[in-house]
Amino acid sequence: MLRVSRSTVSKFQSPLFGGDKRACSAASLASTRKYSTENPLPESADVVIIGGGSAGCNALYQLAKRGVRAVLLEKSKLTAGTTWHTAGLVWRLRPNDVEIRLLAATRNLLMSLEEETGHNSGWINNGGLFISHSPERLDEYRRLATLGKCFGIESHIVSPEEAQKVFPPLDPAAFTGALYSPGDGVVDPAMMCTALTKGAVANGGRVVEDCTVSQIVTGENLLGMKDVRGVVTNKGTIRTNTVVNATGVWGRDLIEPLGVYLPLIPMKHAYVVSETMDSIHQMLPNVRDHDFSLYFRIQGKSICMGGYENNPILLNRVPGDFHFGLYDLDYSVFDTHIQGAVKLCPAFGDAGIKSTICGPESFTPDHKPLMGPDPTVSGLFHSVGYNSAGMMLGAGCAEQLAQWIIHDRPERHMFAYDVRRFSPKQKKALNWATERSHEAYAKNYSIVFPHDEPLAGRNFTVDPFHKQMIQYGAVMEERHGWERPGYFLPDETVVVQPYDWYGYYDYPKNANTHYEEALRGDYTFGFSEHHDLIGEEALTCRHDAALFNLSYFCKLFLTGSQAKEAAEWIFTANLDKPINKTIYTCGLNKQGGVECDVTVSIVESGLGGLHDPIFKGRGYYIVAGGASAYHTKCHILSAIQEKAFRAVVSDHTEELGVLSIQGPKSREILQKITDFDLSNDQLLPPNATTILTIKINPFYSCNVRVLRVSFVGELGYELHIPEESCNDVYNALMKAGYKESLRNAGYRALYSLSSEKGYHLWGYDLRSDDTPVEANLGFVCRKNGDYQGKAIVDRQLENGVSRRLAFFTLREQVPIWGLEAVYRDGEIVGHLRRGEYGYTLQKPIGQAYVQRSDGSVITNQFLQSGRYQIEVMGKLYDADCHLRSPFDPKGQRLLGIYK
Repeated sequence: MLRVSRSTVSKFQSPLFGGDKRACSAASLASTRKYSTENPLPESADVVIIGGGSAGCNALYQLAKRGVRAVLLEKSKLTAGTTWHTAGLVWRLRPNDVEIRLLAATRNLLMSLEEETGHNSGWINNGGLFISHSPERLDEYRRLATLGKCFGIESHIVSPEEAQKVFPPLDPAAFTGALYSPGDGVVDPAMMCTALTKGAVANGGRVVEDCTVSQIVTGENLLGMKDVRGVVTNKGTIRTNTVVNATGVWGRDLIEPLGVYLPLIPMKHAYVVSETMDSIHQMLPNVRDHDFSLYFRIQGKSICMGGYENNPILLNRVPGDFHFGLYDLDYSVFDTHIQGAVKLCPAFGDAGIKSTICGPESFTPDHKPLMGPDPTVSGLFHSVGYNSAGMMLGAGCAEQLAQWIIHDRPERHMFAYDVRRFSPKQKKALNWATERSHEAYAKNYSIVFPHDEPLAGRNFTVDPFHKQMIQYGAVMEERHGWERPGYFLPDETVVVQPYDWYGYYDYPKNANTHYEEALRGDYTFGFSEHHDLIGEEALTCRHDAALFNLSYFCKLFLTGSQAKEAAEWIFTANLDKPINKTIYTCGLNKQGGVECDVTVSIVESGLGGLHDPIFKGRGYYIVAGGASAYHTKCHILSAIQEKAFRAVVSDHTEELGVLSIQGPKSREILQKITDFDLSNDQLLPPNATTILTIKINPFYSCNVRVLRVSFVGELGYELHIPEESCNDVYNALMKAGYKESLRNAGYRALYSLSSEKGYHLWGYDLRSDDTPVEANLGFVCRKNGDYQGKAIVDRQLENGVSRRLAFFTLREQVPIWGLEAVYRDGEIVGHLRRGEYGYTLQKPIGQAYVQRSDGSVITNQFLQSGRYQIEVMGKLYDADCHLRSPFDPKGQRLLGIYK
């Protein structure tokens, strides 16, 4: 996205003052002239970083290390804002492989900074203890320990008595077990930032303190998109085409004048420091008691204790001059942590409190940072919203951000942190962001079960079938701001209630807890209470027919005079196909990683309906998964912008509902409500689309777009329906399928069925750090012509790959959810990216990328030989490895051939 190197500066010298005169206002130019010779600011920079906390200092270090001319501007002094008062905890284990790698990158840097810079980074390797009060919590720790093994992280499940030996002041009667991670530690934020900036300056980076940025100057590129031209400060102006917003709790303030919004909510966050305790010394491990929602950080001979309460004090905005400010601690909020701390460690209660630290911190709707390129202003990057985890994530995230800026994409799959995981509608909705951020804060230490749903910010976006879903007993899930059915409880009505803020802030707790009770059925690492019910939905699809509501899927039309060129550059498959052909394909980044997998239908101009728009030439109807809809759209738009294609993307996601009828009886049911001959494969062959007339009643019909595709491996059809006709089409289908046992099915069944068939799910077994060749998708990559990432794909097709996706079935009835370690002949070769239950195979199923320890090429012979085992909760279970799913390997069911 940004092209920065030592040789690129001259290319950005003129845009601020020459070229497009819209680049900055007259006032900005005047202030620039006034200050241009009165300060040590550089006239230009490859990258300007705004904010001198952990995020900014780490970004400066990583960019300077790579030869980028970067300057950091801090309106006060380094560490001002939130960094200076942070607890500085650094853990190694998280329930996510990407985060484990980010944490490892931070830890590795902290351990090497002093040797590189001559300045102590403030790192202390004192270890960490995770405390458990329940069997479920200990199961979660076992999962963490298992995943840690895949990355060489030492950890041990220990008894209360063993935990007390590591941390003597603990009361072993107060808890049931613990996880000990000896590689954890703590870092001093001021020492860390000093070491980072010294290292950065040694590599050509610049730091300017007491420098307030008043404006990010933007212009407009040839395609009408805003782009960064420079920054205006109290000390002058710097020309640049790249700005990193690393302003912490002030992350929203500077960018909103540009029309850029972030779901960033400041809150008060606190810890207390005990008086000196004889039983405490610096090398005792840090303690995290998730069930009591508190932590201990060792500081000399004192304990720093903080946590995450259910009623944090929310802030609207933090004053701009609150550089090193603190608030008075509200003990009515904080006392819950003190009570838990005294139960866990009675000596803490005897010691007394020496001081309190209560400062502002920034939080986000999913408790993850906001990173990466802003999709609306070219050259603006974000690195904010670290949710009190800036110390432990800072270096790892900055390393990825530097790659993002220089190479267009990070090395890791950073979607969980990418600002584009939120839609524009979500980013602008402050009430939604506040609700979700509150709940994410309150649940920060909650057990991460495989299936849980938020209570806050619900019903933000609902599709046209929402009321009918509820009437049929849907238990809804939320993804990307949309409500979607997870599964159906027959003869029940489960309504998601307005958020009650856990009964705080004068909100009464909801009397109707039916939805929460349904969620509790999934609060297990065993089989869900709804396991059999979901199985009934899945098997109905295999034996009869099921109806899936896919309305939140991304639905785009790509048109324009260069739509063909754009589509061929963005997508890997051969799109030189007849009109109405539907093709499954991938969109890659420049490193060959899969940014999206979609279906693309070749369409011609229609009659003007939402499903059948009018346009010139050949068009492309693109359908992608809903959970990453905006990310997919941004990837497509970014490629069009970079290549300056004359092409237009029209988003019809909210205007079209989608019903997918799948199963052996799907054709028979759909045929009842249309005169179109569905049995004629010449008219509608597999992987094709057409316009279909649906008979609602003898007096009324409506047109829809039908795609003969399947996400579950069955004969089936997707109906893409204009919003005004959705309810009528749904009712007509349900009526037509009544005698054929048609039933609603949710996403829990859908994902089980798709996994059983061996189809991919982007973000899980297919990500931006996986190539199509590694994912066994080489067949969607054409040989002729060029597309983004093709050089990488061609090289891998010729030379082979060192890791490959494989399909696993367990021989015992043990639930798997993903993150379980995979062993081959006693050696770890990967971990499950995805775990499901295959109801037709009657086995637990999963997908993992298998990698050899020596890094050599993975062959079919290697995959098919050896003894495989999967570690679940610390126990090894025999498994069978398959090159492809054993379910319907010839794809006969997709063709309607059932024997």
